[in-house]
Amino acid sequence: MKRYYWITIRTRKVKQALILVIASLFAVGLIYAEKNSMSVIALREPSAIYSVPTKEKKIALTFDISWGEIRTLPILEVLQEEGVKKATFFLSGPWSRDHVEIVRKIKEMGYEIGSHGYKHTNYSQLSDQEIREQILKAHAILKEITGETPTLIRTPNGDFDQRVLNIANQLGYTVIQWDTDSLDWKNPGVDAIVNRVLTKVHPGDIILMHASDSCKQTHLALPTMIKELRRKGYQFVTVSELISGFDSKVEELE
Repeated sequence: MKRYYWITIRTRKVKQALILVIASLFAVGLIYAEKNSMSVIALREPSAIYSVPTKEKKIALTFDISWGEIRTLPILEVLQEEGVKKATFFLSGPWSRDHVEIVRKIKEMGYEIGSHGYKHTNYSQLSDQEIREQILKAHAILKEITGETPTLIRTPNGDFDQRVLNIANQLGYTVIQWDTDSLDWKNPGVDAIVNRVLTKVHPGDIILMHASDSCKQTHLALPTMIKELRRKGYQFVTVSELISGFDSKVEELE
């Protein structure tokens, strides 16, 4: 009887010890997992945004401008006539400096303004210092004209590498690409531009268009495109609105 009692006590102590060991290991595991997770987040390099993962039918119309003054105003008129109050324009530094009134008109109409850099060249071919200079020169011009600090940039030709992403991020910029290219820069015909957008558009999409003089059909394609996108249930927002909460959505998906 005594022997049985001794074994029982001993067994209980072993169980308690095992429970303590398991609990300690579990706690260590949680701490390690948390630290590991934080390390992954800290080491995550900045990336370009092409679209946003969402089921909401929200899209961003974007327009790049690098040269000319003939096409921008007709595009602004179409947007106004069609009641599109939100869109994002990526403006190059030299163009903005030479067309201050148009830049101010874009801002006064309530459209978002992002940077399209300074020199229209592939940034991935530049040195780190040159990349920084290109971004900062355009930044200074846009800030002076608009009175606001731009935080979005679409690099010329959509060209970048990880160095460009890192430097842009260090300067407070998010690099914005696109998921649907209207190909308006090829002037393929009004119907071709409209059909391409309508067949490729999806919730969370960023649509690439241009308001430079070399793109002669964008303002002609816009009315039909806007009407059809609305008919499909899409809502127009700025890029900033589209990507707000993007990081949290990425974490949820991961």
